[in-house]
Amino acid sequence: MPAHTEQHTATTAALTTAVSGTTGDSTPAPAVTVLGLGPMGRALAGAFLDAKVRTTVWNRTPGRDGELVARGAIGAGSAEEAVAASPVTVVCVVNYDASDAILRTPAVTEALKGRTVVNLSADTPHRARDTAAWAAEHGIGYLDGAIMTPTPAIGTPDGVYIYSGPEDLHRAHRPVLDALGGSHTHLGEDIGRAATYDVALLDLFWTSIAGYTHALALARAEGVSARELTPFAQGIAAILPPLFEESAQEVDSGRHSGEGNPLTSALSTMTHVIEVSESHGIDASVMRSAEGFVRRAIAQGHGTDGLTRLTEVLDLQH
Repeated sequence: MPAHTEQHTATTAALTTAVSGTTGDSTPAPAVTVLGLGPMGRALAGAFLDAKVRTTVWNRTPGRDGELVARGAIGAGSAEEAVAASPVTVVCVVNYDASDAILRTPAVTEALKGRTVVNLSADTPHRARDTAAWAAEHGIGYLDGAIMTPTPAIGTPDGVYIYSGPEDLHRAHRPVLDALGGSHTHLGEDIGRAATYDVALLDLFWTSIAGYTHALALARAEGVSARELTPFAQGIAAILPPLFEESAQEVDSGRHSGEGNPLTSALSTMTHVIEVSESHGIDASVMRSAEGFVRRAIAQGHGTDGLTRLTEVLDLQH
């Protein structure tokens, strides 16, 4: 199913619900439970409270709910009490080991039957699919998701949330999720898609930051300060968005044009980075790894292709 994005703002009916505590047809007002009160979990619960959603909170380590309770949240005495308080539970803990330790205890599993879990914990597509199978086995609705922006963006128009799983389930709980503000994208019914996006984008983020950090170390070794280099580094960053779009078209089409910058040219500049780094005793293993992939592609006869050819060389099953 193709991904589709919906930008939503509060409707008059939703505002009426928030103020009166009931919907127009006298059904209960929206309610949510938040499990996990680290910085992100507290931000999520705070955003729900700001939107006048009845919010129940619980954390495995006691004492983190004080400020939220003072703002109007309901502090549950146990995880099973917390999930029983709302039709939808949002989980935000460090990973699926932590979420499984909470959700898969017999009492919590029993309390969740007939309810929905939206898991915003970060983990792998495989773990998302495994948890979805567990949820289906126990009669629990399940959506996997990820938060693609830092904690300060929660509750603001800058927040970005992605979800995967049953579309009707996402649609049913969208009024509550919308209270978090920002954009909400349902990526499709395959429960692993949200985690796939998350992991791929984290790959991009961390390798980019690692590259920038390495560049600063190299420059400093040659007497160039970080402040001196950064304006030019920002110039590099500015040319990346159009390159991302162009590269995506090449990968999806299977055409890896090397016009303007073939792999043979890329290899030459990579060796310069390695030489200067190692001359100063700076670890160049990341660039050596990238250089190795390029050399492999050239050895396979792809020297005139562009860097996107590496998407196939990196795939050992391709």
